[in-house]
Amino acid sequence: MTISRRQILGGAGFLAAAAALNGCAGFSGGGNSDGEGGGDENTLTFTTWGSPAEEEGFKRGIAAFEAANSGTKVELNLVPYEQIFQNIDAQLQSDTAPDLFRVDYGTIGAYSSQDQLLDLSSYFDTAAGEEFLPAMWQAIQFDGKPFGVPHQTDTSALVYRTDLFEQAGISSVPDSLDSAWTWDEFRQVAEQLRGSLPDDLYPFVYNWQLGGSTRWLSWLFQAGGRLFNDDLTGSAIESDAGTKALAFTQGFFTDGLVPPSSSVKSSTYADGAFSAGTTAMAFVGNFVLPSLDEAITDFEWSATYLPRDERGACDLGGNALVATKNARNPDLAAEFLKFMTQPDQMSDFCARAMELPTLNSLVTTELDYQTRPDIAGIFVEQATTLEPSDVQQLTSPAMAAINPKLRDELEAAFTQGQPVDRTLANIAAAVDEAAG
Repeated sequence: MTISRRQILGGAGFLAAAAALNGCAGFSGGGNSDGEGGGDENTLTFTTWGSPAEEEGFKRGIAAFEAANSGTKVELNLVPYEQIFQNIDAQLQSDTAPDLFRVDYGTIGAYSSQDQLLDLSSYFDTAAGEEFLPAMWQAIQFDGKPFGVPHQTDTSALVYRTDLFEQAGISSVPDSLDSAWTWDEFRQVAEQLRGSLPDDLYPFVYNWQLGGSTRWLSWLFQAGGRLFNDDLTGSAIESDAGTKALAFTQGFFTDGLVPPSSSVKSSTYADGAFSAGTTAMAFVGNFVLPSLDEAITDFEWSATYLPRDERGACDLGGNALVATKNARNPDLAAEFLKFMTQPDQMSDFCARAMELPTLNSLVTTELDYQTRPDIAGIFVEQATTLEPSDVQQLTSPAMAAINPKLRDELEAAFTQGQPVDRTLANIAAAVDEAAG
C-alpha cells in the first residue's frame, strides 16, 4: 500500500472521533436532494477514502453494480482521510452531501444519533441482518435500527520473530483461539524474551499509539470489564476488571517489557518498531501486513492470537457504508449497499485490500489474500472474539468526547506513574460527563 492505513484505523479512535466531535455543531442540516455530482435519480454519488487496492476494489464493485442495474451510474469521489469527515459535515450543513459515503465504526454513531443517515430497517430484515457477524451488525445500529452496512473490518493479532523465539527457547506458540496464551502465559513469554534479549531490544510493542488509544479497551474486555454501564449512561470502569487490566498493562512499562517510547502518545508505531528489528513481538492490524512483508527482509516472522483472560477480545477496526437521510434515490442507494455486501463483492474487496469480511458465510472461507495468506486467517478468527456488547460501547456517540481523555490518562499511567485508582477515576469522570 502506498498510503498509511494507520490514519484510517485511527478513525476508530482519536483522530476520527475528534473530527466527528468538531463537526457535531454542524449536524443541523439534512442530506442532499441534488447530490454533489448532479445527475438524475438513477445516479448516485459516493464519497470515500482508500488505498490504491481499496480504490480498485470500489471501482470493480461499482462497475459490477452498474452492469447489473442498467441505466444506473455511481460517481466515485475519493477524498484524503484527513479531510473526509470535515467535508461531509460541511456538505450536510449545506444540503450538498453525497448520497453515499464510507465511515468508520467509531464515528458512525455521531451521524446516526443526529438523524443524518438513512434508516435501513425497511431494506434489511432480520434474516438479512443475521447474515453478518453479530458484533458487526451491532456496529451499524442506533436505537436498534441499522443505519449502514458493515462493509469490512480489521483487527489486531500478535506477530513475532521466529529467530528470537528460538533463541529464547520458546517452542510452543498458540495455533488456535482456544489455545491462545492466557495473560499469565503471555507475561511469562515476555519475561523469557526479556531475559534473552540485549538491553536495546524489547519483548514486544503494543499498537495503541495516537489514534489507536481505544485499543487498550481490548485488555479491559478480556478481563471481563466494561467502559460503560449496561445502558451506556455512565461509567463502569472502576471495577476489579478495570483495576486488573490497567495494572497489568502499566506493568509493561514499569518492568521494561516494551520500549519506553511506545506509549499512547508515541510517534513510533508498533509495526515500525517491529520491522526495524527492535522488538520480538508486536500487536498489529491486518492492514499493515503488506507493508511489513515489504519492509522485513532480514528475519522470519509469523503470527498468533491475542492473549485472553476471562475471555478473548480484540479491537474494532474497519468501515461501514452508509446512505445520507435525504439521498435522492433511497431505494437505489439501499440496493447499492446490499450489492456491495454480497459474498462475491465482499470477498473480492477484502482479498485485494487485506481486510476482513463481516459476513458469517465468509469467516470460514479461505479468501485469496494477496499478502501472507498463511497468517491472514488468524486475523479473521481473532475478529470473532469481538462481542456485540463491546461494539455497542466502542460505537457510542459519547466516545468522541471520551477518546482524548482516555489517551491522556493512559499516557499519565504508563509514562508518569499515575496510580491505577486515580487513572480509572479520571476516565470514569470523562465517561460520566460525556454519557450523562
